[in-house]
Amino acid sequence: MLNQFPAWKNCLIIITILVATLYALPNLFGSDPSIQVSALRKAVLDDAKINQIKAVLEQNNIVWINDDASESSLLLRFANTDSQLKAADHIRAELGSDYVTALNLAPATPEWLAGLGAEPMYLGLDLRGGVHFLLEIDMDSAIKQAEERYTSDLKTGFRENKIRYTKVESNDGLIVVDFKDTENLENARNFISSDLQGLEFVSQPEEGLRLVTRLSLNKKREIKKFAVAQNMTTLRNRVNELGVAEPVIQQQGEERIVVQLPGVQDTARAKEILGATATLEFRLADVKHDVQLAAQGRVPAGSKLYRERDGSPVLLKQQIIVTGNQVVDASSGLDQQTGGPMVSVTLDGVGAKKMGRITSDNIGKPMAVVFIESKSEIKKVDGEFVRERTQVEEVINIATIRDNFSKRFQITGLDSTTEARNLALLLRAGALAAPMDIVEERTVGPSLGKDNIEKGFKSVVVGFILVLLFMVLYYRKFGSIADIALAANLVLLFAVLSFLQATLTLPGIAGIVLTVGMAVDANVLIFERIREELKSGSTPQQAIHAGYEKAFSTIFDANLTTLIAAVVLFSFGTGPIKGFAVTLSIGIVTSMFTAILVTRMLINWLYGAKRLDSLSIWPLWVNGKQVAQDVTPDSLTNGAKG
Repeated sequence: MLNQFPAWKNCLIIITILVATLYALPNLFGSDPSIQVSALRKAVLDDAKINQIKAVLEQNNIVWINDDASESSLLLRFANTDSQLKAADHIRAELGSDYVTALNLAPATPEWLAGLGAEPMYLGLDLRGGVHFLLEIDMDSAIKQAEERYTSDLKTGFRENKIRYTKVESNDGLIVVDFKDTENLENARNFISSDLQGLEFVSQPEEGLRLVTRLSLNKKREIKKFAVAQNMTTLRNRVNELGVAEPVIQQQGEERIVVQLPGVQDTARAKEILGATATLEFRLADVKHDVQLAAQGRVPAGSKLYRERDGSPVLLKQQIIVTGNQVVDASSGLDQQTGGPMVSVTLDGVGAKKMGRITSDNIGKPMAVVFIESKSEIKKVDGEFVRERTQVEEVINIATIRDNFSKRFQITGLDSTTEARNLALLLRAGALAAPMDIVEERTVGPSLGKDNIEKGFKSVVVGFILVLLFMVLYYRKFGSIADIALAANLVLLFAVLSFLQATLTLPGIAGIVLTVGMAVDANVLIFERIREELKSGSTPQQAIHAGYEKAFSTIFDANLTTLIAAVVLFSFGTGPIKGFAVTLSIGIVTSMFTAILVTRMLINWLYGAKRLDSLSIWPLWVNGKQVAQDVTPDSLTNGAKG
């Protein structure tokens, strides 16, 4: 019996290992402290602006080692973090709030390797350094805002349905309405039951001509769930301004959100961006009065002067139609009639009624979307950098009302598909659904992260070397083959993590160390099975074949059990546990590939085409005595007789 793989299987295994080596290589090149400058809104990052940035750095004797400009951003690499931080301050002061200056660690992967799509793994907070925030959502404020909206909706609905009331007020979670007669009271009750289903009636003694309502439990749960989801989406979009490669933003409990920003060094800026307040408003444009006169200071009553993103003045009415809190969904696309970019907007029930009423009375008139944000800006005053907080109010879109619409409508008249995507993004997540407070803040310095990397790397190397020595000493040539497979296993593991752009953390390194220890388990089972076959009188070729065939079921069962445990850990665990589960799961799959296929291929190359009298698999003990270093069927028989 000869042990040989077909040529296609050998080629497939070799190609797999070569491709894995290629995608694992970027992890060897490290990263450079860098600054990424990108333009916001309609600001332009052209050659003149790039030269202006470089001139500022040269004036302040700041040296950068490389720069890479694209259509919308400029990446500057520095030799150390001191130069990086100094450069960031000067660039922010020079460019102002129309540009984002984000600190980052850019991979130092060679261009030829990056051109093939090979990128290094992301490093987690505990390895790269950065900041950890635990944010708590003020659910009481979210519910109170909802009660205020319902109070306003009740007044509007009563006026539209000609229901006469004397008072509507909200207090201590109750919305109380007083009436003059029972007819209006019953009409109001019917209106609330049919149109405001989020409210439930509360019976009180001696309430007379009074309706007492409150938000239902289902509505409160819905408000809380929406607040968490909306705030998480908003945070993800705000984190983009920080240039974080792989942020961790996840819900913790019912009212808290965990935000981890690996690589972020400017913690003050991170706090300001995460805690910034922003909102969206739909307003009608004032077409009766002269915009230029308003720009000169003569603003008519009932209107307010705003600026578009290009600085052009625009006059809007003070009455707010709906706000961003009432936008349920927004998506960008192309208008079927004109083929131009558009944004499709979906409002909630209350917002839909307001929008329908206003648009039906103002067809042919322009409507504007106003973005309002509180933010801080670094300015250079008397040679020192000063942080000033400002409120930005800008009109991000003006479109003509073509028809009466309510729940769903389209915004057209946009310049490009990029502007449409950005507008849809702002409408979906431009504002926080409820205020948040930072209840916990931790900073992991780059030096601590570097120390963690060194210790984690050392643990992998030490474990790897010990396993290599044991296998060589105990199994001789077979052990050497297992060691080669173990090295291939690590390469495959790092390649898969890099290809998936996974985030490596300390628990992930623990999973790798465990994988190194477990990877040779399959080979131990196979080699021991080969010994048993030799002991029973099989020829070396038969023993090799039977060893792999009969040990497979045991190997599969053992790894399947571990894989199920890893899946459970990933399903129910938090961030660090998930990292451990991911590396363990990938390690199980790669170790089975290398232990079964790679070692079999190498053993086939070494022994498969030969007629063997012995195998270098040492030592073998029979009846308490060592038989030989090179095991043969005859030596087993003689040893047994002895």
